[in-house]
Amino acid sequence: RKHIFNALRKRVVDRTPTAYVLGFVEQMGLRFAVDERVLIPRSFIGELLDEGFSDWIPDPDAINSALDLCTGSGCLAILAAHAFPSAQITATDISPDALAVARANVERHGMTQDISLLQGDLFTPVAQQRFDLILSNPPYVTAESMAALPEEFRHEPTLALAAGDDGNDVLRRMLKEAKSHLNPGGLLVVDMGH
Repeated sequence: RKHIFNALRKRVVDRTPTAYVLGFVEQMGLRFAVDERVLIPRSFIGELLDEGFSDWIPDPDAINSALDLCTGSGCLAILAAHAFPSAQITATDISPDALAVARANVERHGMTQDISLLQGDLFTPVAQQRFDLILSNPPYVTAESMAALPEEFRHEPTLALAAGDDGNDVLRRMLKEAKSHLNPGGLLVVDMGH
């Protein structure tokens, strides 16, 4: 009873998101550990990965390399490893704390041989590498929206949400650099706000 009461207090009084109270979230049938070091996974890219991007990628075995920028909990990298079993997945994040959560999730799903986790800003950790597929759920919340976020969202890392006045600070940088990191015919899939 004490455990349930404490969980309810965190959720109702402290407005802690349910995923943080439970310590996990499920996406596409897989469980991922989450806490206040990472954004709670809710990207539509997960649903597209569940279908293997079939509208754009007819042969999943044709994807040999994929990059997940701003990986956070690592869920998109793990879902990509399931969708493209022949691919070597690289996941980057600027936050060492987020990468600690991602590392735990990669280990939990037995993907340490398939997914490399690198710390750094966007493409910096991958130098001149090129990929068949680049995925990202980057920060995209506008300054105005950040100021008006409900209490639940304020538990999530500002670094994973805030992206300047128009919400495109990270996206602009990503688009500028993406072409030099995509193989010919490569695909860039980005989750964005307004």
